[in-house]
Amino acid sequence: MYRPLTNLILSMTFVFFILFAGVSTVQSEEIRKSLSAAVTQALGAETKITIDYSRPGVKGRTIWGDLVPFGMNPGNKYSKDKPYPWRAGANENTTFSSNHDLLVQGKKLPAGKYGLHMITSEKDWTIIFSKKNEEWGSFSYDEKEDALRVTVTPVKDSHQEWLTYGFEDLAGTKATAFLRWAELKVPFTIEVATEK
Repeated sequence: MYRPLTNLILSMTFVFFILFAGVSTVQSEEIRKSLSAAVTQALGAETKITIDYSRPGVKGRTIWGDLVPFGMNPGNKYSKDKPYPWRAGANENTTFSSNHDLLVQGKKLPAGKYGLHMITSEKDWTIIFSKKNEEWGSFSYDEKEDALRVTVTPVKDSHQEWLTYGFEDLAGTKATAFLRWAELKVPFTIEVATEK
């Protein structure tokens, strides 16, 4: 007579325990202030380009020349006192990957996955594609690992609270990739490289 009731209570206790354990695990995971994002664009018949990044917010701060200093960041204990470029996002360094050789600003970039770094200035910026692509930020950036450097000119744009990457001016095998944050857009041209 009491056996079915005991089994029911034990079953309900087990279900409650499983549900509670699952909820507490989810709630205990830290939610980052700069959430992860990715954008992928197809070009031509088979080329796929992906930018993986984290999205910091402006949050009332002065970004260019302050939070993100012009030139290299001054060295610190994480960089072993060596100056380093901006990680072009937050958290782990931003990555740029393509399954096909590209021309970026007219210069060849072989297919692969690269760490994306930037050196900002009040006029022209340097975008760096580094062979090191699994770093925390840009602290261990090493110029010897550069696959490509290009120079671009940012343009004024409407306010963008959360850093974002995207693609525009799509033209078959060509596009303009961009970073937008605060009041700037940083465009760079991309084209599928053809064998000659």
